[in-house]
Amino acid sequence: MFVLLLVLIVVLFGLGFLHPFWWVAAAVLLFGATRHGRDRGGGWIRGDGSDLGGYRDYQERRDRRDRWDRRYSRQNRARWRREDRRDHEGGG
Repeated sequence: MFVLLLVLIVVLFGLGFLHPFWWVAAAVLLFGATRHGRDRGGGWIRGDGSDLGGYRDYQERRDRRDRWDRRYSRQNRARWRREDRRDHEGGG
């Protein structure tokens, strides 16, 4: 599919030297193919989309870590303040 689309775009570009209308047709086809590939999260630009899996895994790990950090800091904020106060009063 990718090869046929690429050949069609090249042929239309080549025909553009005869009449500029074909350049417009090639540009519209290229724009449509790239836009369609981005909207679906894959398409012929990204191949099988395997590179997106790694990024999604990274996002999930980052979100889990952020949730854990927020939960942990909320639960222990009072204890940290007490320890800071003790350190400050004992040292000064």
